[in-house]
Amino acid sequence: MNSLSFQPKVSLHPNNSFFLFQPRNIPRRITFPRKIKVVCSATERPKQQKQQQQSKRKKNVKDGEKGIDPVGFLTKNGISHKQFAQFLRERHKSLKDLIDEIFNRHINLQEMSSGTTSLALPVTSFEILGMHRHPEHRVDYMEWAPGARYCALVGDFNGWLPTENCAREGHLGHDDYGYWFIILEDKLREGEKPDELYFQQYNYVDDYDKGDSGVSIDEIFKKANDEYWEPGEDRFVKNRFEVPAKLYEQIFGPNGPQTLEELEDIPDAETRYKAWKEQHKDDPPSNLPSYDVIDNGKEYDIYNVVIDPVSQEKFRAKKPPLAYWFETRKGRKAWLKKYAPAIPHGSKYRVYFNTPSGPLERLPAWATYVQPDADGNQAFAIHWEPPPEEAYKWKNSRPSVPQSLRIYECHVGISGSEPKISSFNDFIEKATP
Repeated sequence: MNSLSFQPKVSLHPNNSFFLFQPRNIPRRITFPRKIKVVCSATERPKQQKQQQQSKRKKNVKDGEKGIDPVGFLTKNGISHKQFAQFLRERHKSLKDLIDEIFNRHINLQEMSSGTTSLALPVTSFEILGMHRHPEHRVDYMEWAPGARYCALVGDFNGWLPTENCAREGHLGHDDYGYWFIILEDKLREGEKPDELYFQQYNYVDDYDKGDSGVSIDEIFKKANDEYWEPGEDRFVKNRFEVPAKLYEQIFGPNGPQTLEELEDIPDAETRYKAWKEQHKDDPPSNLPSYDVIDNGKEYDIYNVVIDPVSQEKFRAKKPPLAYWFETRKGRKAWLKKYAPAIPHGSKYRVYFNTPSGPLERLPAWATYVQPDADGNQAFAIHWEPPPEEAYKWKNSRPSVPQSLRIYECHVGISGSEPKISSFNDFIEKATP
């Protein structure tokens, strides 16, 4: 909207598209392309200011509502209360922040809800959290307590002392997401020597296993190499220093530098590869894997090498090497002869925390067996690890999966939409369909 301000004498006619005015000395004539509406600013200016203020106020309200309800969900559901709408928006923002935080650790919500802490295995929570027997003669305990500063297990097996079995310092015992990890090592019996293998495993159910056959670890490794490596491939396994020695000789020559002062600039990987390829272009064929890099017309990328497809498929078709940790696993008798359980079967225990509010003991959330205290105090968990002859054995087989759906759980009384306690007939006739 344009305005024209002057102090003249004006001559107007209702049907004319021009008007005359005389500023001081010279009369002036202004012609407009269409009819104009002349209003008195003295009477219309307050109305215009009022309309502008109303439109501005309306715009501010609209912008505010748009900030509270940007997608129109609240308006669609008839929620017009501004404070309540703002509360819902803040709660929705908190939900999005929590989901972002969860996705920083877990792949999806299903993995988080199952208590999984591994990104590779679909493990449920009861298989990770709580107390579990590990094959390497120990018991592992994991707990989630992000607000704690210190975590330990107390019970009658350690005199209820919070300093005997605690989580190690650093990331070996506590991570950034609030998980605490405690290891209870089995006690070596008097007169027994520690295991020769650091990966020695035990079978706690069967009395004997493959490791009780008397086969040495050297014989197992020899068997694994003979079954996995083809003729010629085990050359570098038997002579482990041959590869770095040959590589050093290829880069620096037979009389290479022995000190940093003698070391010159090393050529880049592409230049060294081309020189090696030119040197070995007349070599006879071999059954060893091909380390040739295929030129696919793209720029050479050392982190994304295109290798020989025949050698790659041959490698993928090979069976995995012998699992030596299973071949050396011993039975229950060997374990009981060498070790005493760190926490015996039937031991009472709780988890101890040191928090900003002070120390406290809690019943483990993942305990499988709990008993109340006889004096009415806090309950305690029971470590349940009976010998195989006392463990419960299933007498009946698992029932077959039905073809049709089955109701897992229902609340008949609140299943209806009417303000009354619903009956079974109402549930069958109205809710179930």
